[in-house]
Formats: sequence, structure tokens, C-alpha cells
Amino acid sequence: IAKIAAKLAVGYTLDEIANDITGATPASFEPALDYIVVKAPRFDFAKFPSVPEVLGTSMQSVGEAMSIGRTFPEALQKALRSLERGRAGLNADAAEEAYTGVATEDLVVSLRTPSPDRIFHVAEALRRGVAPATVVEQTSYDPWFVDQMLAIVELRMELESAGRDVELLHAAKRNGFSDAQLARLWNTTEADVRSMRSAAGIEVTYKTVDTCAAEFAALTPYFYSTFEEEDEAPAAGPGTVMVLGSGPNRIGQGIEFDYCCVHASFALRDAGYETVMVNCNPETVSTDYDTSDRLYFEPLTVEDVLAIVAKEQPAAVIVQLGGQTPLSLAHRLEEAGVPIAGTSPESIDTAEDRERFSALCQELGIPQPPHGTARSVAEAQEVVDEIGLPVLVRPSYVLGGRAMRILYAVEELSSYLHDLYGLVPGGEVDLSESPLLIDRFLEAAVEVDVDAIFDGTELYVGGVMEHVEQAGVHSGDSACVVPPPTLSAEANDLILDYTGRLASGLDVRGLINIQFAVRGDDVFVLEANPRASRTVPFISKATGVPLAKVATRVMMGETLAELRERGVFTPRHGADYVSVKEAVLPWNRFPGEDTVLGPEMRATGEVMGIGRSVGVAYGKALAAAGHKVPERGTLFLSLADRDKPRGVEAARLYVEHGFKILATHGTAGHLARHGIATTHVDKVGEGPYDPVRLVEDGTINLIVNTPRGRRARGDGRLIRQAATRQGVPCVTTVEGGLAVARSLVGGKTELTNVASLQEYHERLDG
Repeated sequence: IAKIAAKLAVGYTLDEIANDITGATPASFEPALDYIVVKAPRFDFAKFPSVPEVLGTSMQSVGEAMSIGRTFPEALQKALRSLERGRAGLNADAAEEAYTGVATEDLVVSLRTPSPDRIFHVAEALRRGVAPATVVEQTSYDPWFVDQMLAIVELRMELESAGRDVELLHAAKRNGFSDAQLARLWNTTEADVRSMRSAAGIEVTYKTVDTCAAEFAALTPYFYSTFEEEDEAPAAGPGTVMVLGSGPNRIGQGIEFDYCCVHASFALRDAGYETVMVNCNPETVSTDYDTSDRLYFEPLTVEDVLAIVAKEQPAAVIVQLGGQTPLSLAHRLEEAGVPIAGTSPESIDTAEDRERFSALCQELGIPQPPHGTARSVAEAQEVVDEIGLPVLVRPSYVLGGRAMRILYAVEELSSYLHDLYGLVPGGEVDLSESPLLIDRFLEAAVEVDVDAIFDGTELYVGGVMEHVEQAGVHSGDSACVVPPPTLSAEANDLILDYTGRLASGLDVRGLINIQFAVRGDDVFVLEANPRASRTVPFISKATGVPLAKVATRVMMGETLAELRERGVFTPRHGADYVSVKEAVLPWNRFPGEDTVLGPEMRATGEVMGIGRSVGVAYGKALAAAGHKVPERGTLFLSLADRDKPRGVEAARLYVEHGFKILATHGTAGHLARHGIATTHVDKVGEGPYDPVRLVEDGTINLIVNTPRGRRARGDGRLIRQAATRQGVPCVTTVEGGLAVARSLVGGKTELTNVASLQEYHERLDG
């Protein structure tokens, strides 16, 4: 459609376009569909706890999944399980336990409020016998949709009462019930349901979405699953490699992983393989029908992937490029005999398991911050006492920094555990299934990311990225700079050395991302991920080396030396320019949320700037991210005690650039002692210099506010919320404030000097 629209925009007629595309007529653009398509939004409200889960006129979803089926019930259930929110379908899964003890009257009242879970509330209400007309009245859903959901619920109840009936099993699969749902209804396992289906001859068939409107044979159709008699997918061919995509975008896993999957498909095709892509995200390039030889528009679950594997018989399946979604399937796929390309799932587990990874670091002589693992509340308190405050705490196996927090006082541990587990004072909770990881937080440390490729013998470091924000801000929310501007030669050498040791120790074949904390010349490893990272696209564009493509070839058994000889891979180093990645944060969509950055990722995208210096590149990145940083005006400065020494340097730069400074009492006194003139403001709600009022009336043009702790309350929070409402730029880390000041030095002229990406890469080649 986008291609057709582009041709119309430059003067083509619909007849000319139709003839060019199909040799037919405009009617070819309107085929009769024999399938149903459902798009379902993905929400991440857990990242914004201050915001009520109520949907309105402002978009709040962060991604979406799409499914295709022969009927609406089938497509709807496939879409809901594609969202990866712990739901196996419309109902009949573990999430139903949330309705225990909820009165039906309360459930009906909840239907009035549009929320991410309202469709599941509808299913539960129908299961309890609430009339469809009542549901329609409460939700304003079209009656047709309610009737379709009622059909799913009625079939579910029949399955539950009749038990393991083969005819009902076939009907269930035709209506989109997953094996996981059926296993729950029948109190058995997915494997048992799969065996029952196989014995009854109830197997997946694949139907074609014809990309040539049936005018002639399509070279690039794509496929969706259903349970019918005829299978339209081609027979398996030799040399097929399957790439598992990243599913719906969410905070912590977005299009950066789709980029890696698409580049993998291109690299495999160049190497002579047939490529098969599996994904369910309509927003991505991986689900363009011509990106791979064959595309399966399917949920990324063990059941769905194993069915495609049985059809395609791939020589290898790539799970390391699509983020956590395919990685979470790796072990069960391997257990089912699926050949996994590149680094083994066991090595990936070693990196994710804190105790095993710590043992490996000890063996390799690589320092880590003091840390411990707790399996009870008492043990958590003992670990904190032993390693000292402040500490960084998180549950094991988290994605996007989920539930990570920095604690500065012992009392905060109880609050954290209460928020996480609903723990009552003096209560106990079993942490054995998901141990609590506790690390000493290194204040005033610089965080560094490294992306590298290892082939078993040779290491290629794609880039060393220095974060703008200090350690403790999630890497996805921090701006980062390449090449690193402040690292010492000693620290840089240690980083490269430790990267090589870890890649070898984890037996990596392909990509590895490692995060370090650097204090002076001391380097500590924070974590290692032997897989693609969200910074791979950034480094690839900054250096001109297609890391995902090179890594894919390495995963399939080629060496870096062989790829150099074949001209696939040309190492590039020594740039005379700087590249900066900046995060895009959705504060305008969540005006009630505090804008403080911390260890839990909340960015929904990123931009990149390139320039001759850090200041120019960062200025471009800020502009690209939508930050309208004023060239002069009034700066409001409020710094936590630990940030005041660095804050002096930032304040001097702002004053030199013509800014007037307003500051809180403590910050104003500190700056005055260092010869920087400021005016101190009143507390919020008191006196003529109330900072919230000054923000709202336009007196303050820029804010640098660095609170202590993850979610500081009081005046700071009110000021930051006022800044969000008024569109005043607000920086919440001292390093970020310093970087903004430096970005102003180049001025507008420098920021508008442009060159193409290819021109920058030519400097490396020269």
C-alpha cells in the first residue's frame, strides 16, 4: 500500500500501477479474503506505576501483535497469546487466578473502564453467565464481537466439562485454543495434549496469503496456521535456516532486535541458505513478505515454533538476535531436538545465572562489584549488611531492568520487597524460584557497553560505548558516546582484555554484549549477554560494519578470517568523528509519572547524532529526540549532595553561555562557595519564588534536577511534573546536564553542518 501511495504521489494512475505490479486491473487490489486478521496492542503500564491503567484518546501502547486465522475466534486467541503477557489465549490460563474472590457485580462494573485487561474481564463475565447484552451496554463493544467471544467461552466450558474428547479437541484448535490452554483445562501437560492431537491426526496446516492477488504464481507468499485438511506451504528444502523474530515491541525489546533479525536473513541469503522468518509484529521489516524466502506470521510460542520446525526441517534455528522472546524458547526447542545456531543455550544460561556467572568471573580473574544472592527476606538483609550501601537490587532473569532499584538505606529494602511481592510487615516470602540479586552500587562510576563478535578464536570489538549518565541509569535510557571520550588508556585496555576472556569463557559463537562500570582506572564487569543487544544497530551505523550480518555468518560456522578474505567483513576503527545515541522517553504520554531515570528502562525509542565533537553530536541527538534546548535563558538547578562537585562544572558552562541560574537553597550555597552567582528559590507553595509557579509562567527555561533515590518525592517530583506539562526540558542526572551544556558550545551553525552517513564511513576507509 505504501509503495502504491508513493507512485500515486508522483503522478501514476491506479491503472498504470496495477499493470506494472500484476499485469491486471485495479480490481486486483481488492481480493476477497478467506481469512480474518486481528491486531492487538501491547501495553507496558508496569513501567509507569504512577499512571492508572485507563485507556483514552492519547495513545499509550508501545507495540502490537497481528495474527491471521480462518475465523475471528482463532485469530483473536492467536493475537492475545502473541502479546507475550502471560496469556495463552482469551481465557483458560494461569492469569484467571486474579479473578478469585472478585464479585461478579464488581466485575461488571469494571467493564465500564477501558483498560488493557478489559477483554479478559469480558471473557470472565461471560463465563460467569453475565448476559451479552449487559456486556455490550457496559463496554460499548459491537454485539458481533461479544457474540464471538461468547462462542469461545462456551466452547471452553464444554471442553472443561466433557474432558478429553477428540471432536471437541478439533473444534478447540479450529477456534484458536492453544495446547497450553487445553492442558490447563484438562489438568495435564502441553506435551500430553500434543501427543493426543498427533494420535488423532489433528495437525497444523498452513494457508497462503497471496502477495500477487492470484493473478499469477507468487514468488513470495507468506503463511499462517490453521487446522484444516489442505496444506499450502511448500515442502521442506535443503539448506534452510529459521530466524525467530522479536515479537511485539515493548519497553526493553523493540525494533533494534528486528533490525538484527532482518540483517540475519540478508546474510543467510548471501551465504546461499534459504531463509525462514517467524514473527507476529506487523510494524517490522522482518514481516515484510519479501525480506525472507518464507515468512510465517505466527505467535512465538513453543507450540507454534515446533510446528513450523516440523514443516521446514531447518538445518539451524537462530534464537540470539530477537531479544528475550526467542531466547526464552531456546531450551525447550533444544530439548525437542531443534538445532540451535551459534552460542549454546547453556552458555546463555551461564551468563544469566548470577551464581554461575560469578564463578566464571572468579575463575577468569575478572572483578565484579561486591554482590550476593538472596532466597529469603532475612538472607537479603544479611547480604545488604555484608556488602554495604547503596545497593542495586533486582529479581533474577529480568528484561529491560524490570523491578530494578537502587537502595540507599536498609529501611528501603522492606518497602522494595513489599512493592514487589506484597509482603506484609514482619512477613516472609519464598524467593527460591526467583532469587533476589543484590549488588553493591558503585556511585560516581562511568558505565560502558561493549558489542563484540567471537568466532571461537578471534575477537572483533565493534565498539566501546561510554554512557552519558552515570552507572545506575539503565543502558536503554542513557545516552552513549562512541568512541568513549573520558576513559583512560588503562581502563580501555582492561575492557578489551576482559571482553576477550568472557567471550572465550562463555564459548561464544556470534555476538556478545558486556556492560562494565569504570571508576578511574578500575574496571568491574556488571553483566554479559552472549546475544544481540539493543546497541548493535547504533554501532553498526556508527562504524559502517554490519555486526548482525557478520555475527550470523559466524553463528553458521564461518570464521572472521574467512569473512575478511571473502570481502564480507572489513574491520573499521579510528574514527575522527563522534556518534551519540540518545533515548526517546514517553513522558508526554504519561504526564503523571515522575521523569527520574533509574535502573528500570522506560525509553520507547532512540535517535543518533554524528558530529566532529561530543558536544556537536550530542546536540544533534537532543534535537532529533525532540528536546528543544534553549540557547540561553534561566536554568533551574537542584542537585543531590553526591552530584554537587560535578554540578559546579556544569553551572560554570551554563553561566558562560549566558544563562541565569536559580537553585534550591543547598545547591545555591554550594555554587556560591565556588564563586558562581545564583538566586535561590522558595519551597514549593511558599513565597514568590515557588519553582512550580516559575515553570508554569515560563520564567524557567531549562531544569537540571538530580534527586537521590529511585522515586524521590516532595518538591522535586512536583517540579518535574510541571516541566512535563509545560514542555520545559528537564534533565535528571548531573552528567546529562553537563552534556547538555557542552552541546550548546558548538552553537546552531555546527549543528546544521550535515554530511551523509556514507561520507562519515569513507573517512574510516581513508
